[in-house]
Amino acid sequence: MNLILLGAPGAGKGTQAEIICEKLGIPAISTGNIIREALKNGTELGLRAKSYMDAGALVPDEVVIAIIQERLAQDDCKNGFILDGFPRTVPQARALDEMGVRIDKVIDIEVPDEKIEQRLGGRRVCEACGASYHLLFKPSSAGEACGKCGGKLIVRKDDQPETIRERLKVYHDQTEPLKDYYAQTGKLTVVEGQEEVADTTELTLAALEA
Repeated sequence: MNLILLGAPGAGKGTQAEIICEKLGIPAISTGNIIREALKNGTELGLRAKSYMDAGALVPDEVVIAIIQERLAQDDCKNGFILDGFPRTVPQARALDEMGVRIDKVIDIEVPDEKIEQRLGGRRVCEACGASYHLLFKPSSAGEACGKCGGKLIVRKDDQPETIRERLKVYHDQTEPLKDYYAQTGKLTVVEGQEEVADTTELTLAALEA
């Protein structure tokens, strides 16, 4: 089964992708991870992506699409795959169609913006050992310090309120139109993100079997 997971940053796409990956035995492909891997392996496309990233620019669509195409051609994708974080825009979705990539289902995990702000804004990371916590859902046993090493807990730039709001704005402007794009093909299923990960998983797996 060839799947796409849609949803705002912090909606839980990555978590659900990992669970589906284990259940169906198909790879979860995250754009960020592929680009990092291409950089690490020093591939021609990886080096092209690096030149844009070093300049602080967005990696252009044609480079991202070529990297995805290269990844989907690998043997482990023969029985299916899960795309997480791609396509991000309607032009990218069209490019995927033009590549002849068949998509069976698109699952959109819906979580209200205020819940996302609460989820992302509550994240804390240990400056010393990298352990991650959440003020509400996974507090540190040492209060404002790291429960593992006693290091200082910090808010990553990605988790600062103004950054979260900007990421949500970009999502609504650029990525949300994909819902209409895939709804017109009859492939879109909306799953309401729940407080408990297991409850969202139950709804997601039911949507895959429907």
